[in-house]
Amino acid sequence: MLSYRHAFHAGNHADVLKHFVLVQVLEYFNQKDKPYFYIDTHAGAGCYALDEAFARKNAEYEEGVGRLLGRKDVPSELKEYLRVVRDLNPGGKLRLYPGSPCCAAPLMRPDDKMRLFELHPADSRLLAKTFENAGSQTLVLEQDGFTGINAFLPPPTRRGLVLIDPPYEVKTDYRTVLTMMKESLRRFPTGTYIVWYPKLHSMASRELPEKLKRLPITSWLHVSLDVQKPSDDGFGMHGSGLFIVNPPWTLPPVLKKVMPYLVQVLGLDEGAGYQLESEIP
Repeated sequence: MLSYRHAFHAGNHADVLKHFVLVQVLEYFNQKDKPYFYIDTHAGAGCYALDEAFARKNAEYEEGVGRLLGRKDVPSELKEYLRVVRDLNPGGKLRLYPGSPCCAAPLMRPDDKMRLFELHPADSRLLAKTFENAGSQTLVLEQDGFTGINAFLPPPTRRGLVLIDPPYEVKTDYRTVLTMMKESLRRFPTGTYIVWYPKLHSMASRELPEKLKRLPITSWLHVSLDVQKPSDDGFGMHGSGLFIVNPPWTLPPVLKKVMPYLVQVLGLDEGAGYQLESEIP
């Protein structure tokens, strides 16, 4: 259960989709003065060195964020996400990639709070070191985020964004996500929740978005990006998706503009494409 290290995949196509949308949602949250909590159930190491062995093994970032940096035709909606990446790499060479906590941190205001869960001992230590000077704004917890989240719902300010992106290495993660979401919505029905999932051959992966739609919710958005057709041998991730509960009303038009561009730039073969559906009153 503790074997997964996101460093192998840092900056890949799935990170691009997840972190671009995360930045969009946080920018929307920042439009109101009232503080909010950002809660990350599987925060990872926080930041990743792309020139170290983990990231170099498959160099997935080269076909992800590496394809976007330096382009002159980037839609304006992608620029804030790419600015966060560039600010970590002042020399211009892509050496570091921000995980979800480090994408969120530059957008947080002084009164906003971060609660970061990471169960992997090595990544939890790295995460704590990354945020050792963050003071009381950020709390790093070496706990299972699936259950630890309950201590922070509802947030005192009644404003909150929760990112749920487990590795799904354990097949029961799909069921656990649904269980966690039901309990979280019972405690904090007005919160915004972003559930990430990989697009795989497995039935559990394909069924997750439909099961999430059946939760007691009235407002949701589902977006997915395929970068290639599924492999003949049934192995590997050919895309990823996000299911968002209580999304900003501004998000669908942004995605309608940006997703075709991501398909064009990140697509690897004729199987590349995207799906976008929403129900926002």
